[in-house]
Parts: sequence; C-alpha cells; structure tokens
Amino acid sequence: MFVDKATISIKAGDGGDGAVSFHREKYVAAGGPDGGDGGKGGDIVFVPDDSLSTLLDFRYKRKYEAQRGQNGGSKNCTGKNAPDLVIKVPRGTVIKDKETGCIIADISDDGPQIVAHGGKGGKGNARFATPTRQIPKFSKPGFTGEQAEVILELKLLADVGLVGFPNVGKSTLISVVSAAKPKIANYHFTTLSPVLGVVGAGEGNSFVMADIPGLIEGAADGVGLGHEFLRHVERCRLIVHIIDVSGSEGRDPKEDFEVINRELANFSDELAKRPQIVCANKCDMATEEQIAELKKFITDKGYPFYEISAATTQGTKELVNAITEELSKLPPIKRYESEMTLRKLDEHAGEGQRFEITRGDDAVFYVEAPWLEHIIRTVDMDDYMSLQYFQRVLRNTGIIAKLEEMGIDEGDTVNIFGFEFDFVF
Repeated sequence: MFVDKATISIKAGDGGDGAVSFHREKYVAAGGPDGGDGGKGGDIVFVPDDSLSTLLDFRYKRKYEAQRGQNGGSKNCTGKNAPDLVIKVPRGTVIKDKETGCIIADISDDGPQIVAHGGKGGKGNARFATPTRQIPKFSKPGFTGEQAEVILELKLLADVGLVGFPNVGKSTLISVVSAAKPKIANYHFTTLSPVLGVVGAGEGNSFVMADIPGLIEGAADGVGLGHEFLRHVERCRLIVHIIDVSGSEGRDPKEDFEVINRELANFSDELAKRPQIVCANKCDMATEEQIAELKKFITDKGYPFYEISAATTQGTKELVNAITEELSKLPPIKRYESEMTLRKLDEHAGEGQRFEITRGDDAVFYVEAPWLEHIIRTVDMDDYMSLQYFQRVLRNTGIIAKLEEMGIDEGDTVNIFGFEFDFVF
C-alpha cells in the first residue's frame, strides 16, 4: 500500500530533575549540599532512509516519545542524558505542524534533523548554595521537552513529472525510457501510486521521472485518484504533459490539455507556472490531420510540442534529449525552508509558560499550569528559602500579577494542583 500522508504525535524527553542531597561523611563536618543536576531529555530526530518509499509504518504507530533524562544524584553526580529518538522516513518527506500548517522541516538532504528538542536537566541544590544560604533544601525540576502533533507529507524528489488523463500512455513511456516496470493495462487508473524511474541521458547524465496517477476534471477538489498525488508534482522542475492525440478514449485532445492545466492551477499557482513540455502520444494511431491540428493549438500557446508513440518507442529518444536540455536550464529540485520551530525551551523554570486561573463557586482561585506541577514537587513547604524560591517563580511567570488583576484579596485561598495556601500581599 502506498501511503504518502500521515499524522503522528511527537514528544521529546523531559529533562531530569535536580537532586536535593547533603554530603555526609565521617570526620567531615558541615559537608554542605551536593545534589547534582538532571540529565537532558532525548531529542526527536528525523533522518532520510532511501530504502523506504511510503509512510505506511506511521499508520500503525502514531505516538513517538523520547526518553526522559536521568535525575541528578548525590555527590554532585549529574544525571545521564537520554538517547535521541531517531525516526526514519522516506527521502522527500515534509514535516508540518498540524495546528498551524507551517513547515517545520524538509527531510530531503543527507543528515539528521532535530524536530523536537529534549528538555534541559534541572539544577541540583548544590547550585543554589551561597554564603548566606548554605543549606538550600530545594532544586529545580527538569524542563519539559518540546511536543506537537505533526503531519508527514511525502513529496517525491523527481526532476520530471508526467501528467495527463488516465490511459494516455504515461506508464508506457516511463517503462521504455527507464528501468521502471509499472503495471500497464488498457483501463483507467491502472497506476494507483506514483512510480519513479531513472532515465539515462548519455555521457553520465540522468534524471528522475515520476509517473503520476491519471488526473481527471475536478482532481484538485478531490475527484478521482490523481488529486491524492498532485503534491508529488510540486517538487518537479519540469512537467511533461502527455496527450492522447488519437482520441482513442473518445475525448477531445485540446479539451484534455485545458482541463489538466486548470487542475494544476487550482491546486497551486506556482505549479501552473512550472515549465511544461507537451507530448502527443499514440501518433501511430492518429491521422496527420489530428496531429497537425493539435500541434498548432499547442505551439500557438507557446509550449514545445513533440510527437511520440510510447508503445513503439517512436520519438522517445528525441523527447529524452529535449527534456535533458530543458533541465540544464532549470534550478535544482525544490527544497522547502522551515517556516517555524516548536516552542523554544525557556532558560528560567516556567517563565513564559502559559497558565489559566479560574475562580470556583467556593471563592477559591484555581491555577492551571502543567509545567508548575514539576516545580511544586521539588519545593519543601516547611523550608523558608524553598518557599521564597516558589514565590519568585509565581511572580516571575506573571501568576501573582494575574491574581491581583482578578481582584484577589489578602487571605483568599489559592489552589495549585491540590496545594492550597492563603494569599498574602
């Protein structure tokens, strides 16, 4: 099964928590804090794999989560960094953010690409020791790893894309000019998925040709099969438009040409402007009048016109030479630039993070902030300095300001993940 689109959920690993520990050794007085930092969470890394040609695997596994960094230990031991989670995809896969539709990465070139960064490890209590704070009883939790739902779209890396109505001879053409062996039969939609073939052009030159499943009217709006694969033409440097000049299917070749170009334009304005070569196929079955009439129609529109018979290989060599010459004038295969990055990790715990505050019927202010739960776990509510640190987090992240804006009074109750305290100005 050819699958060229899938939606998955990715989650980079959280950083390990910093440790709260104090040095204890015989004959060593006042050893002091020695809690180590947490390790970094694993990144989500995508790499191209040329042995893959479909996104089928992502239909069965949709959640990918990297490991969490190890927590810090005593004796100033830093937690171990988590390994990266490497995801292999076919070359040419474009990764988009599902929420915004923006491109995150294009997995076309060699080398790995980090799509989601793992969280940094939290600091151990040894980091917070000062001359005036010699026994800090708190540490920082690890930072949360980046996460998102992403859409994987496979856009084939081909120099030339063959387009046209079903049964006009696209599969036959690619089979005679390359080593590709697509299924060929005399019925519509024989080709159910794109087929790639490498075409030799002499003197060490070659190019990649893609046979795109037949388009019909309304394809850009989801009619037929071809609309599913129009995205594969987007990268092509050159479009070769195949027309059945003989009209063996009972259609008008000139009308076929107009319909396919309308569908390309409806799908993408950029695609409609792509250089195009027009091939009149099945010339061995057409009359001279049919060929001459179509040739005039196409050349009047400014397109190069070639007469071929893919079944008998008539004119195919001349076509390959013309394609090679045209490609030499065109820029390389399109690569997509990243339009966004996922949420950047904050250097300050919780700062810049989103939160929501509501007031219940019981007059209690409820603070909802998932990132704050990690911080609460490391705070010793019986330790004055630890409470001071917690108060600084609430103030630096804007929670205190929001509570005041909502009209909180001294003595009102605030609830954060079940921990309740009275508000004091």
